[in-house]
Amino acid sequence: MRVDFYLLEQGRPETALPLLAEKALGTGERLLVVAGDGARAEALSQALWGRRPESFIANGLAGGPADARQPVLLAPDLPEGPAANGAGLVAYADGQWREPPAGTARVLLLFGEEQRGAARDVWRMMKARSGVDLHFWQQQGAGWVKKG
Repeated sequence: MRVDFYLLEQGRPETALPLLAEKALGTGERLLVVAGDGARAEALSQALWGRRPESFIANGLAGGPADARQPVLLAPDLPEGPAANGAGLVAYADGQWREPPAGTARVLLLFGEEQRGAARDVWRMMKARSGVDLHFWQQQGAGWVKKG
């Protein structure tokens, strides 16, 4: 499993997630986004729909009849079992680590400065596991720079 840590120095997950989702979808991945609460899930959904005037990132809030068809599925928390949309990529947009569902190939942990200490703890925990590939990214302007 690969775990990518994204330090949000500018903006919020609503700004960063559309960029990351666009890249994931461009490689054919499906994405499960764990938002932490329903209000944040709704805000993230709106950010994905309104990314650019000429395009959008199709998504849905978990619990609807079309969950299996959603390229990006947003949920307040992890579902029991695998993601309904078959996602192998999970993004934690609230900065809180959870053990990913079985079958997850990659996790994106988005966190702000106030969550840096907790993210370091997760890094150390994951580094102690075998078969985990860790990457640390720092926001710089409109993009990301790999720092570790």
